[in-house]
Amino acid sequence: MPIFPRRGSVPTFLPLTNLDFPLTAESLLTDLIVPLRPADTGEEALGVMGEFYVRHLPIVENRQLVAVISEEDILNADAMEEVGNYPLASRPPAVFPDDHLYDVMRLLVEYKLTVVPVIDREGNYLGMVSSEDLLRFFAESSTFRDPGSIVILEVGRQDYSLAEIARIVESDGAVILSSFVRSFPDSGLVEVTIKVSSQSIASTLATFERYKYTVKASFNEKQLQDTMRERYDSLMSYLNV
Repeated sequence: MPIFPRRGSVPTFLPLTNLDFPLTAESLLTDLIVPLRPADTGEEALGVMGEFYVRHLPIVENRQLVAVISEEDILNADAMEEVGNYPLASRPPAVFPDDHLYDVMRLLVEYKLTVVPVIDREGNYLGMVSSEDLLRFFAESSTFRDPGSIVILEVGRQDYSLAEIARIVESDGAVILSSFVRSFPDSGLVEVTIKVSSQSIASTLATFERYKYTVKASFNEKQLQDTMRERYDSLMSYLNV
């Protein structure tokens, strides 16, 4: 029987990356880690997990994804038992090749996974996306590599407008490289974290305050790097005394 990925809300996280690179599960698909067979033992599974530094592995039978087993599942059972005999969920989390990377991220967080299986519409196993590969992809994107500044704003939920925030940033000749919105239970406020392309943001911060935004924090990456360099140089000088 086909296994279909579970869907839900996608986090409001908007990084700008290389638009020529497809932001789908297929783009980070790997088959370097061989999935388990039901006849493999828990001990063998632990060996594979240790070799590839993951804590989860898919179980595949006749090309079909049948389960995802965790290190904890094995440690709480008999490691000499075949993994096919373990009491595992019958609907393992998975994504389709054309699902967005945000769907992969959502499953990684929701199920606390280190790998997410990728299947076709008939439930056939195609490979997996690892949390390490996903993290590396975002770390190498322009969102994180390009210089800029980070601003954390607090605004009423009903007053939140990314278009207005972008207009304020662009009025000073900068652009928003990424944004992340976090809401709080039982609160009418949202926290908006943006990364802007400019390293001189004093006038931008003043404009935000003029428009009644609460600036909770701001970080200039160049100043932060200079501070870290000064502290490093000071430590090296101390160690050389």
